[in-house]
Amino acid sequence: MRLRPRQKTFVERSVAALAARGNTLGVAPTGAGKTIMLSAVTGEMIADGARACVLAHRDELTAQNRAKFQRVVPGVSTSVIDATEKSWAGQVAFAMVPTLARASNLADMPRLDLLVVDEAHHAVADSYRRIIDRVRDANPDARIFGVTATPNRGDKKGLREVFDNVADQVRLGELIASGHLVPPRTFVIDVGVQDELRAVRKTMSDFDMAEVAGIMDRAPVTGEVIRHWKEKAGDRQTVVFCSTVDHAGNVTEAFKAAGVPAALIHGELAAETRKAILADYADGVIRVIVNVAVLTEGWDHPPTSCVVLLRPSSFKSTMIQMVGRGLRTVDPEEHPGIVKTDCIVLDFGTASLIHGTLEQDVDLDGRAEGGDAPTKTCPCCEADIPLASTECPLCGEAFPREDESAGEGSAAAPLSGFIMTEIDLLERSSFAWVDFFGNDDALMAAGFKGWGGIFWKDGVWYAIGGAKGVRPHLLGVGERAVCLAQADDWLNTHETDESAFKTRGWLGQAPTENQLKYLPPECRHDFGLTRYRASALMTFGFNKHGITQLINGAAGPNRRAA
Repeated sequence: MRLRPRQKTFVERSVAALAARGNTLGVAPTGAGKTIMLSAVTGEMIADGARACVLAHRDELTAQNRAKFQRVVPGVSTSVIDATEKSWAGQVAFAMVPTLARASNLADMPRLDLLVVDEAHHAVADSYRRIIDRVRDANPDARIFGVTATPNRGDKKGLREVFDNVADQVRLGELIASGHLVPPRTFVIDVGVQDELRAVRKTMSDFDMAEVAGIMDRAPVTGEVIRHWKEKAGDRQTVVFCSTVDHAGNVTEAFKAAGVPAALIHGELAAETRKAILADYADGVIRVIVNVAVLTEGWDHPPTSCVVLLRPSSFKSTMIQMVGRGLRTVDPEEHPGIVKTDCIVLDFGTASLIHGTLEQDVDLDGRAEGGDAPTKTCPCCEADIPLASTECPLCGEAFPREDESAGEGSAAAPLSGFIMTEIDLLERSSFAWVDFFGNDDALMAAGFKGWGGIFWKDGVWYAIGGAKGVRPHLLGVGERAVCLAQADDWLNTHETDESAFKTRGWLGQAPTENQLKYLPPECRHDFGLTRYRASALMTFGFNKHGITQLINGAAGPNRRAA
């Protein structure tokens, strides 16, 4: 497989920083392909036979990191250090932090040249520091590389004691602009308690959640939450964030009383019970899942397309994590019939008022972000409202999404300012995209092994990909930018850096006689026809039946919005 151009830039900057500084932090949110980039950096740094260890704090992350690494850097031996296996036999070891941090396991650690820290905002915790210090004691020249989506910790502890520089930061706006995440549509809703919430005292960790519950956990407030959810979210799969377990229980019961299948999940439940509830939610048996600080980090169910915030947050990183649960795009083969074009964010807890945007500037020293949240003036009622708002919470005026790109190096954008810019991805793509009919309704690109295309039918885009020995796959259904990103990622997965990039000279050469044999007669008289376009037309012709079947199947009566 090969990297997206933006991923390649991230890797190049990270490798350069490691060479110059000996340590570096990379910041990449959900959807950026964090594990793929982490693997590529590791592969670059061990090319001369160096040894590395990749840290994660959960079993599933360790297994995921190892599997992705083996795809990105094939041929390198790997091993695992966890509760059941403790092997340093591989050139790259994948270790569970709680296991490796024990003194007996640290004593067995060999000399390492590179330590990689996934979810690197945890790196200043005592268990991580024991591992980092042991690596540096054994090899003062060892390099430390960290990757995280949320570098600014809630407890204000800075990461500078481990990382003294940031190599690169991929912003949410870039990923939404390129179609790798869906845009949020944010509603900041005052149900008459915002003034009370502003007066809640803050503890060392966050707002006093017991005090928040005293304000939010009232029948009239919860009733209004249900009403707004039904009005703005319809039957979307939804995750709700509450302040306390009692508050969450009452909200869950209110949803049930309103005829909405709902369930509560919190940290006091047994692991098997939580697993069963999440399975029911994944299967669609449960429409709304209510939680208290359990689903903030490390959990994703892509069809989730509504996030309800019933608690404020002192920390932007927490807000980003909560909203991020609803921004993933949907794979139609994993979730057939579901079309997801955006994520509704219903903020009843003032987080958007406090923070204003989902973008976060990195502060390695852990200082609190100062200043007031940015605002704008409603053109209808002239109220000062959060920059994040897509509708005025006072008069209901709707604001159109601004037509601006959010590419590399762009300034932080408001929650409502993200757009999806298809042309940006076409320009960034390493593959030449052929517009078959000249009306932008069908585009296809191909490499040596695979092909990808996007096709418009009845107001919806469909992304389809195929490869040698692989049947055509439905990759995406919905917005053009998301489908284009999914088709381009399919090509990146199946191609290498030696594939047919759009800059290769032979792409513009005249078609071969053999190609012309397989093309319709009118193509033989097209003197502008190139070898690459001829190849794309042939690929389309050979796969037209499969493409049509996939589109018709996905466009059937069972299709529904996420």
